[in-house]
Amino acid sequence: MKVRAGCELLLEASTPCPVVTMLQPREHPCDWWVNGAPGFPAQFGFTEYRDSFGNGCQRFTVPPGSTRVRVECVAEVPEALPVDYSAGLIPPCSLLAEALQFTLPSRYCPSDRPALQTQALAIVHDAPPGYAQVEAIATWIRQNITYQPGASDTHSDAMDTLAQRAGICRDFAHVGIALCRTLDIPARMVVGWLHGLKPMDLHAWFEAYVGDAWYAFDATQDQPRGGRIVIGHGRDAADVAFLMNYSPLDSLTLQVWVGREQASG
Repeated sequence: MKVRAGCELLLEASTPCPVVTMLQPREHPCDWWVNGAPGFPAQFGFTEYRDSFGNGCQRFTVPPGSTRVRVECVAEVPEALPVDYSAGLIPPCSLLAEALQFTLPSRYCPSDRPALQTQALAIVHDAPPGYAQVEAIATWIRQNITYQPGASDTHSDAMDTLAQRAGICRDFAHVGIALCRTLDIPARMVVGWLHGLKPMDLHAWFEAYVGDAWYAFDATQDQPRGGRIVIGHGRDAADVAFLMNYSPLDSLTLQVWVGREQASG
């Protein structure tokens, strides 16, 4: 399916504010507008770089006053996620180096906690090691944790979400990642845009490395829905923040859209 997707931020600063954003899709070219005009004016000092995970990052300085930043792309994306219950566990000794780092504990996914391993083993029970275990984890999250905006904050980690049994998409992803890692399954956080998401917003899910490939899992959805555009991935939410500001800045609004692109002609 072909989709047109993007987002628009309305920012307000009282003094010049340096920022780093992660708003550009990893695999699709995009167009930028600032205050309704194409591209960034020279005074923003706009530059781009790739972080250690290969995500595209943008550096610029928001001038005093209000600034509207818009990014949009048109992309061809699968309508459904790949599913492969035969994808088995890859032992740590055989993992690619780039996947091995995603077996380690991180800020929001403290997978070295004994309670998490106990929980993971109870969830997967007799599921075959690999994809089937990850699917069991995603299903358990969907059935046992309530999607509830306001139940968590930027400090909540996977342990907090398991205790409260409520959270939003980033919390669901953190729980899935942490439980996978306790089983030596590499897992990483993914952020991006999802066609048909209600309410529409930036979205988070997780990927697990099984059968020598990364597979996406989304515990907020009851089907392996495609229509996704990946913006970035990392160990957890700390690696994929869409906006980091280095002096006072108000993010007044955030609008996200993902719709089917109409065929021309």
